[in-house]
Amino acid sequence: MGGRAITPVRVKNVTIGEGTPKIIVPITGRTPDELRTQVEALTGVDVDIVEWRTDFFDTITDTASVVEQARVLAGHLSGIPLLATCRTRHEGGEADLTDDAYADSNVALAESGAVDLVDVEYRRDRAAVDRIVAAAHARKVAVVASNHDFEGTPAKDEIVARLVAMQDLGADICKIAVMPRGAADVVTLLDATRTMHEEHADRPIVTMAMGGLGVVSRLAGQVFGSAATFGMVGKASAPGQVDAADLKVALNLLDRALTTG
Repeated sequence: MGGRAITPVRVKNVTIGEGTPKIIVPITGRTPDELRTQVEALTGVDVDIVEWRTDFFDTITDTASVVEQARVLAGHLSGIPLLATCRTRHEGGEADLTDDAYADSNVALAESGAVDLVDVEYRRDRAAVDRIVAAAHARKVAVVASNHDFEGTPAKDEIVARLVAMQDLGADICKIAVMPRGAADVVTLLDATRTMHEEHADRPIVTMAMGGLGVVSRLAGQVFGSAATFGMVGKASAPGQVDAADLKVALNLLDRALTTG
């Protein structure tokens, strides 16, 4: 689907940007014990990537503790790729960090050897963003540039412009999430995804409309060009996330329909 060649991103045995959208499941434990319990709950679930939301972690400001926990998680995940995400309050998350502290944490994770991808909020201080991207790429860690709009849905051209900006700063995967206020906003997000995928993207993009209205965008990404989607096992980390097992059924159903015509 689309007119441009997308260079897929391969992390361990998962290729993002080919085939059905990959399922990313967040874990949000505040303590090592809670995180271990959440990882154990993934047993038997078809998960492509696990996202560790480090902003929920009680000792997020202790970089050594965060890195050690990342190594523990990588061991527990037995080969499932690990995405490290420190979502700040500016983008709907829990962390309230200075630009330097945000960069220090993400650089340490990228250099730890424990994570396969790192999320970077592209609208943070540009020097901090550039430092994280450089550190990640030096260690062959994929960068997911992200932007979240919990207030509404920007115009189509603005959504595309933000994704292009993420691509221009060197992200390997470009992600945006918006909050729809009506069905028309969901259509705007999907059409922006299609336009980005067909006319501008040369790497995977990930888009979604949040909340109940936006669930269709989490299911139908393959049609419009979104390369991954977020599902939940237990507790959702964002409005509108679908149970990962149900999500897999829906993605496979759509893939069969598309491949058989």
